[in-house]
Amino acid sequence: MDMTGEYRIPAPREAVWDALNDPEVLKQCIPGCEEIEKTSDTELSAKVTAKVGPVKAKFGGKVTLSDIDPPNGYTITGEGSGGAAGFAKGGAEVKLESDGDETVLTYSAKATVGGKLAQIGSRLIDSTSKKLANEFFGNFAEALGGGDDQADD
Repeated sequence: MDMTGEYRIPAPREAVWDALNDPEVLKQCIPGCEEIEKTSDTELSAKVTAKVGPVKAKFGGKVTLSDIDPPNGYTITGEGSGGAAGFAKGGAEVKLESDGDETVLTYSAKATVGGKLAQIGSRLIDSTSKKLANEFFGNFAEALGGGDDQADD
C-alpha cells in the first residue's frame, strides 16, 4: 500500500516539529493510541487499538526515526504486531515547509500487512489507512490551535 498526503497546519514549522516529536501530543492525536513512550532519541514504542473492517486488534509496535533534519522533516519506519490479527510494517518520509505563519506537512508512506489483515482486501485497508491519517492530522492541527486544510493525492 502506498499513500501520500499534504496538510496545512496553522502553526509555525518549529512548533509543528516540536509537536511531531512530543509523545504526549502524538498520544492525543493517534486514533486508538493507548500508550506511547520514547525509548531513545530515535525510537518510540506504542500500543494502539485499530479496527479494519471486521478485524479489531491491539497492536504493540516500535517506531524508529532516521534522516532527522530539524525542523525540516524525517523518515519514520515501524512495525507492529496484533497477535492473531496479523502485523503491519512500513515507513514514511515526512517533510515540513513554512508558508507564512503556517506549515505545510507532506508525507509519502508505504506499508505492508500480513495475517488476517492481509485477507481483508487492499481497498478496505487503503480506505481505513486514509481515514486514520485524516483523523490523526485533524487532531494534530487542533492540538496546535486550529482546524485542518488537507489535500490528498
